[in-house]
Amino acid sequence: MEEVSALIHCELSLLLLITIFLFSWFSVTTTNTTVAATVVKPPRVSMKLIHRDSILSPYYNPAATISEQFWRDVNSSMARYAYLKARTDSAFATSDDDVRGGLSEHHSVMLLVNFSIGRPPVPQLAVMDSASDLLWIQCSPCKKCFKQLSPMFDPSKSSTYSNLPCNSPYCPVNQKCDSVRTCEYHRKYVDTTSTRGTLGIEEVQFMTSDGGTTSVSDVVFGCGVENHAITEVANGILGLSPQKESLVSQMGSSQFSYCIGNLDDPHYEYNHLIIGDGAKIEGYSTPLQVFDNTYYLTLEGISVGDKQLDIDPKIFRRSASGDGGVFIDSGTAATFLTRAGYDPLREEVRSLIGTILQKAIIQDHPDLLCYVGEVSRDLKGFPVVTFHFAGGADLVLDAYAMFLQLHEDCFCMFVRPTTFRESTVIGIRAQQYYNIAYDLDGMNLYFQRIDCELLED
Repeated sequence: MEEVSALIHCELSLLLLITIFLFSWFSVTTTNTTVAATVVKPPRVSMKLIHRDSILSPYYNPAATISEQFWRDVNSSMARYAYLKARTDSAFATSDDDVRGGLSEHHSVMLLVNFSIGRPPVPQLAVMDSASDLLWIQCSPCKKCFKQLSPMFDPSKSSTYSNLPCNSPYCPVNQKCDSVRTCEYHRKYVDTTSTRGTLGIEEVQFMTSDGGTTSVSDVVFGCGVENHAITEVANGILGLSPQKESLVSQMGSSQFSYCIGNLDDPHYEYNHLIIGDGAKIEGYSTPLQVFDNTYYLTLEGISVGDKQLDIDPKIFRRSASGDGGVFIDSGTAATFLTRAGYDPLREEVRSLIGTILQKAIIQDHPDLLCYVGEVSRDLKGFPVVTFHFAGGADLVLDAYAMFLQLHEDCFCMFVRPTTFRESTVIGIRAQQYYNIAYDLDGMNLYFQRIDCELLED
């Protein structure tokens, strides 16, 4: 009897040990899974892009005249080009101030992103900028803020907000921390926009192109409490540069793509941005280079129709000192060509149009190449202009990408000559009906000519 009792006791002890082991294993597994869930980024984020002149944009003004839109695009493009010039200016290389695109009085804004931040989520509206790094927004309580349409984010009311500690790799080197050991930031823009505040960590929800949402946890962002901008719409910037602070890098992603459709149709709603797995990496590729945290391409030539223009490809190269080079930019409306590339293109356009249409002289702007007429009516059959990049990738500009209506009976070439340091900038109008994809592992950029609606999930 004692032997049976001992055996039963032994079996119960063994069962208890097994139960404790399984419970412990389950607890550890659950804990590890929970921890992993807070740090693993989603493999893919797809979001809707809103063009400034879309009916979905708060900038949309149905009463704006063709002429008003034209001069706004010209002025904003010049402001943006000045910014890109400042980024590559060696005088700023040793400056404590960052030089970026900003939110200028000319609305140097082309593409906007809707998202929400925190729990409960607070809706925000930011400018997509392929040449800026940090995602930043205005935060409450604000010492100095500009007006915005969306609610101001108050981190003290979010259950998922935390300050970024000074020992974080995202905290700037030699950062002076405040009394509670948090990391501060400062961005100063060439158009006098500026933002200063605290770097925080928060959950961000992006609106997808199909009307749903995608959440990204633990996003490092700038919570600005001292801000200046001549704007009353967008309240921050979403950067896509190769720097570690950008959302692309934070997600551990090596690819992103954006697709731009018809910019002249305010009802077009298929523009979108994809970060991570599922980015549309298709089409013809050209080598991508990064200098001073800026994306560069190699332009080898330009043709009009079947005619290759007599242009030395060396004029598009970036010099050892950092001058020149070719950007492809999401914040510029117009395209800018270094003068030695612009002049042959201008002469070819004049030879094709000058014998058919009357040239228009624009007072105070004699540099504009303009004609009496209407693009849709008078440029039917005009040959496409093709930018030829290294590796065999071509960017094809039709008449609507090359020219812009000034008023009902006058249009102008929307490719401008550079006035600073001979840089070339491929603007967003030249990217119409293209999906532009960045592969940062292979260091290639892809051009795919397509209507963005066909890429919808």
